[in-house]
Amino acid sequence: MGQIFTGISSGLTSLANPYVLFIIFIGTVFGVVIGSLPGLTSTMGVALVVPVTFGMSPVLGLALLGAIYCSSTYAGAISAILINIPGTPANCCTLLDGYPMTKKRESGRAVALATVSSAIGGFLSIFALLFLAPPLAEIALMFGSQEYFLLAIFGISVIASLSETNMIKGLWSGALGLLLSVVGMHPLTGDFRFTMGIEELYNGLPLVIALIGLYSIPEVIGTLSGMAKMTSQATGVKGSIMGQMLEVFKHKMLLVRSTIIGIVVGIIPGAGSSIASFIAYDDAKRISRDPSAFGKGTAEGLIASETSNNAVVGGSLVPALTLGIPGNAVSAVLLGGLMVQGLRPGPALFTDNSSIVYGFIMTLFVSNLVFIPVGIFVARYGIKLIETPPTILAPLVVALAVIGTYAINMSVVEIYIMLAIGIIGYLMKTFNVPREPLVLGLVLGSMAEGELARALLLVHDDIFALIRGMLTSPLSLIIIGLTLYSLWRGIKKQFIK
Repeated sequence: MGQIFTGISSGLTSLANPYVLFIIFIGTVFGVVIGSLPGLTSTMGVALVVPVTFGMSPVLGLALLGAIYCSSTYAGAISAILINIPGTPANCCTLLDGYPMTKKRESGRAVALATVSSAIGGFLSIFALLFLAPPLAEIALMFGSQEYFLLAIFGISVIASLSETNMIKGLWSGALGLLLSVVGMHPLTGDFRFTMGIEELYNGLPLVIALIGLYSIPEVIGTLSGMAKMTSQATGVKGSIMGQMLEVFKHKMLLVRSTIIGIVVGIIPGAGSSIASFIAYDDAKRISRDPSAFGKGTAEGLIASETSNNAVVGGSLVPALTLGIPGNAVSAVLLGGLMVQGLRPGPALFTDNSSIVYGFIMTLFVSNLVFIPVGIFVARYGIKLIETPPTILAPLVVALAVIGTYAINMSVVEIYIMLAIGIIGYLMKTFNVPREPLVLGLVLGSMAEGELARALLLVHDDIFALIRGMLTSPLSLIIIGLTLYSLWRGIKKQFIK
């Protein structure tokens, strides 16, 4: 513990350098812009700036990368709330209640709640990184292929909760998502499946492209087909943003639970922010006094999503810094930036380079504070988007969707894929089929398939040996229990009134 406080002291010394604070501000602004533009993910933002850090000192370079990571994870909520397009996959749950709040003329309140809950989730997760890194890293090492597979199944079980209004339609939607998740190369054999000879599908259906098409195109069509109604619902912002920012503290236990979920999911390599967001959203819905309000513009759903996905930031850095195992794609890129500075991740990192590591962690605290005013400033002008006439707003949304899609891999074919998925999304919206289970199936399907294939490979394709392993592993039994409980709760609410 003494070493931690010594490290904190040296880290705080780094913050006395005005250049560090300036670089955090620059990184935060860049991250907010990247995160709020559909298609430009946190991973892309951090990767673009890694070469810039070559000539910087380690503390400055890591401060820049960390600020982009923190702020871009939050900033995807801005476009999710205002135009129903998640800026990053981490914010795919945010639009479930964020956009309905905009349609109820509460966009300012939604942005304020998202900003503060994101900062709290990120802030608390950095505390976990600071004080609990070694024991939390040990938890990550407990997960093998069978545990990852069961974790994916647990995530898929959330479909039962997301489909309460019509479970049959929700299950069909989830099944479609699982089917789409197997498009591309087989994780072990390398065989191509359902690609129709399209090279852009060899690595699977890109999640960001699917999200953009699934949510942007249906809204554009809906806006153009009901212009007067859309305009009258969307314009106007009620109340002061400062007063609405304080509202988040009415949900203290929700903040704590969502933060814990985000941290735990973050330390599990490969899980990611979108999974944490879905699990936290489902958890919030279960404990809510009015679960029927979810999906209609409730603050609880928005807070749960944004708190958990930002809590993944600190969690993902735990195995990255202590074990050299990145928790997600962003932390993998950030790990590359760390190694560029000549630093080797591992247990010795905290002792041999304590001033740099703790300085980096201290800059993460500051980053989670700085994006509050920056995010509110950007959102304040972004809110004016919803006051734009539909004839201008609809083409603008389409342009953002096309640019965001093209920017990922510079592929025109992927624009057509996005539009095709958009048509599917419009049909689903027209026939009242929930789109969220499809997203969940797409997110978790490839993970479940890959981990199951690896788990079977370890037991030489002996399915009974795999089942025995699951039933004798305490961690596997815990995940199985949580999955059965999740399914039972969803079925109970659907059929047992």
